[in-house]
Parts: sequence; C-alpha cells; structure tokens
Amino acid sequence: MSGWTIIGGGGFIGGRLAQALRDQGHSVYAPARGDPELFSRDLGCVFYCAGLTGDFAVRPFDTVEAHVTLLAQVLSQARFSRLIYLSSTRLYDSLGASGGREDDLLAFDPAAPRNVYDLSKALGENLTLARSGGRGAVARLSNVFDLAEGASGFLPELLQKARRARVLTLDSVPGAVRDYVHADDVLAGLMAMGSAEGEAGKLGVVNVASGQNLSNAELAGVFEQAGWTLNLAPDRPMPSAPRCATDRLRGLGVHPRDPRDLIAQALTAPGFYLGPKV
Repeated sequence: MSGWTIIGGGGFIGGRLAQALRDQGHSVYAPARGDPELFSRDLGCVFYCAGLTGDFAVRPFDTVEAHVTLLAQVLSQARFSRLIYLSSTRLYDSLGASGGREDDLLAFDPAAPRNVYDLSKALGENLTLARSGGRGAVARLSNVFDLAEGASGFLPELLQKARRARVLTLDSVPGAVRDYVHADDVLAGLMAMGSAEGEAGKLGVVNVASGQNLSNAELAGVFEQAGWTLNLAPDRPMPSAPRCATDRLRGLGVHPRDPRDLIAQALTAPGFYLGPKV
C-alpha cells in the first residue's frame, strides 16, 4: 500500500486518525480543501472523514457538498486502493427497535428537512459501495466521546462541564438512550478496516459502536456514584431506539469497551475535577 489519505483531516475524528497513523510510522496525506494533488497522486487507502454534524440543518447545501459532491469527485477521478466512508448509525433511527444491523433496509422521509443529513450520508454510502469498483467500505459511527480538546457532542460537552461543576442540569429526559463509543475504539475500528485483507477486506458496512444503549437515567447513576448530581428533564414516553450490532467490528478484532466504565474512570481520574472558574 502506498500510504494513507485522510480527507477531512482537520476534523475531530480525521485529525485523531491522522495522528494515530503517524504515531505508528505511516505516511499520511491530509489534503487541505481544494488541494489539486488530491487528483494527481496515488492516495493509497482513503478515509473519507469530511462532513457536517451539528450545523447541518442551517448549512444543507454545504452538507451535501461534504457528504456527496467531493466524494463523487474522488471516486470518479482519484487513484486509490481502498476508500472507507465515514457515515453514521443515525441512519437506523427511523427503524426503531427493529434496526441496528448493517444489512437493514433503511427508510427516510425525503420531505423532512432534518433528513438532509441522513439522505446525503445514505447517498454517500451508495456511491462508496456501488461505484468504487469493489474498493469501498462504510464505517457507521455512533456517538463518539472522549475528553480531547475540540471533541463535540452530548457526552463530551457534558464531561467538560463536569470538570467545573458538581451539579449539572440537562434539558433531556431520563428515557433517552444513545450508543456511546470511545474515540480510541473508533480509531482502532477504522484502522482495522483499513488494514483488513483477503476475505476480511470485503467489508461492506461496519457499525463502529459499543453495541450498548445507555439511557440518560443510567448515565445519571454513573455520575451520582462518582460524586456528581445530574438533573434531567421530566420523563415522557420515548420511541424505541435501535441497538447497533457489533459482530462485524468484533470480527475485525476490535472489542469496544463498556461506556459506563469509561465514563466512571474519567470522572474519578486524578485531576479531572478542576472546580469553578475564578
């Protein structure tokens, strides 16, 4: 393999992945936006990490550009040995409790504005799997967390707040659930996908998730045991959530850790609690 390319290397996952590969002695090319070399050099194994998350609703056209347009150009014009497209387990949301397996048939309402994210990711998956000459695979990531600078999302931001306050209030109900997976387990999964050979290299879609749904009520219990108080909104009925299958990920030798244990370890680590800002 001629090396590794990270498209979207300026983002949280892309940046962490590039550094992890360099730490292992690999050559990594992380092109800036508009870099003409993207279409003139051999890219080796490509991790397509470009995308929008929290601001997709107010930037729908940028979302499509990142999730689909650039990808289509890379697939049609660039030279590469393998391309792994980072997608999301959010694509299972409309399936409820029956969803969560990589071979599920997905369902979307094309008229719903929020579905610009899901539909563009699904189209990116289709191009990767069907228009890459058998060289494409998809990694569907669940809710990634850790304490690294720049980490965003519900749990990373909550943990950052917990460093300064012992009592936290969330506008989220106890019954809401998420599949949290640590960033280090995500990196391990992605690198395993990039390195898989032979039959193991015929990946298709792989859930990069913990496979466990952690409710806000359970999360509050983890915080309470560590000495925090986590106040939640009044409970109300919630739709059933899909549970992500992780058999394919484990088949690559990656065994995601229990997020409850990792959260407890973070909260009780020496020097974690900094106290109120003065």
